[in-house]
Amino acid sequence: MAADTELTPTSYIDHHLTHLTTQVGGDGGFWTLHVDTLVTSIILGIISLGFLWLVVRKATPGVPSKRQAFVELTVEFIDSQVKNTFHGERHSFVAPMALTIFVWVLMMNAMDILPIDIMAWIYEHVFGLHNWRTVPTTDVNTTFALALSVWLLMLFFNVKVKGIGGWSYELFCTPFGKNPIMWPLNLLFNFIEYVSKPLSHSLRLFGNIYAGEIIFLLIGMWAATGVTGTLFGTLLGAGWAIFHILIVTLQAFIFMMLTVVYISMAHESH
Repeated sequence: MAADTELTPTSYIDHHLTHLTTQVGGDGGFWTLHVDTLVTSIILGIISLGFLWLVVRKATPGVPSKRQAFVELTVEFIDSQVKNTFHGERHSFVAPMALTIFVWVLMMNAMDILPIDIMAWIYEHVFGLHNWRTVPTTDVNTTFALALSVWLLMLFFNVKVKGIGGWSYELFCTPFGKNPIMWPLNLLFNFIEYVSKPLSHSLRLFGNIYAGEIIFLLIGMWAATGVTGTLFGTLLGAGWAIFHILIVTLQAFIFMMLTVVYISMAHESH
């Protein structure tokens, strides 16, 4: 933060959790864009998928390099998970989609491991950006956009695989039978299911990563209280960062698996 700004718990947290925004159409515009979220997400997408592309492009049939072995293990792991979950005919689409989601979400989550105060200093003193949130998945707009994209794909495959008639039949006749009396109840039940999927899909990822960010901020505030606080804050921060590596990986895996499950459900008839 700026040197002339008095550091308080409120100002410290607000500083780290405030987005760099811009309004489409100027002041009073309809859309407010989170520039930090958009820029970081795009850069991480280019880096992660570009890295995979370069490794695959340079892959050799002989003894693989460490990078090639790492990518091969990741691809094989995701492919085996998709095979165990998805039993439709579009495995050639679902598996690459799952790999893309896993790697991209993992990279966005992993930004939470970077030292938050050091990154804030770099943004402000190197790039002149007073507010910049480093972790895209601590922005609910990011997680909801990803979940909504999966939800739209799920609707697309429901119609493509079952046809409008088959999908409409499921909406009105499952799970309580095709008696016309049960149609309103079936429709209400399916409506709640369709609405809850993108909400739970997005909020699960957002909540876990956002909570991890808050814990890092609380540890950082403790580290600023003095020598003792700095010592314990450093130890706790290192311990939480190591544990958080598991969290960011697990949340990327869960988001990817739920995506595969939802697409698989769209291919199944009830």
